[in-house]
Amino acid sequence: PQPRAMMKTLSSGNCTLSVPAKNSYRMVVLGASRVGKSSIVSRFLNGRFDDQYTPTIEDFHRKVYNIRGDMYQLDILDTSGNHPFPAMRRLSILTAGDVFILVFSLDNRESFDEVKRLQKQILEVKSCLKNKTKEAAELPMVICGNKNDHGELCRQVPATEAELLVSGDENCAYFEVSAKKNTNVDEMFYVLFSMAKLPHEMSPALHRKISVQYGDAFHPRPFCMRRVKDMDAYGMVSPFARRPSVNSDLKYIKAKVLREGQARERDKCTIQ
Repeated sequence: PQPRAMMKTLSSGNCTLSVPAKNSYRMVVLGASRVGKSSIVSRFLNGRFDDQYTPTIEDFHRKVYNIRGDMYQLDILDTSGNHPFPAMRRLSILTAGDVFILVFSLDNRESFDEVKRLQKQILEVKSCLKNKTKEAAELPMVICGNKNDHGELCRQVPATEAELLVSGDENCAYFEVSAKKNTNVDEMFYVLFSMAKLPHEMSPALHRKISVQYGDAFHPRPFCMRRVKDMDAYGMVSPFARRPSVNSDLKYIKAKVLREGQARERDKCTIQ
């Protein structure tokens, strides 16, 4: 049987895109306030940097890809640095996290301490869920030191200390980047997607960025009608994506736990 598909409607005429659930992923960006989380997301989505600071409450973005004829979807949750509702952040970690980016500012020691707390919380929350579902323990994560364009005189966090957070974990990497100068941002996403075993073409520099009015590039074509240039990688930001409701998130977790529980019951009944 074909995998369950999630239907997403984009504003491109009557363009309706069907993305298999197995090709749908969630990325969470976490960190203290004013460290550049939204700037990194903006670089990823549209290659731009905005000097004006606007506090983030919680932003949700969706990018869809056509990679050699296969559809993929990446949902991005750009979280608030103030996290006034700890329970909501815990729910975001549970439901919205297939891959994580933890951001601190190299010139702000307190933001690094916050990343250490976040990393510990993510590992604890995911460990709790893993015990319920018996999932694999892999948890692709990047620790990101932003604002490396500020120079060594402003640095408050030595690279050697930050690297200790990822040492010994092949699913965790450390990068020093500049969202402003666009330094190491593409490389960071490439490594993150590689650790998560996602297509390399999801990285910002490895696909053609098209706007929604050219959404026809995402329409399936008969294989015999495709040209070589059509067997490429395209990425498009969905303009009207909305974050799943809390109710939907809770159902997601419940279904995940029940599904894995049923699978274990079937395993128990297997005749050896």
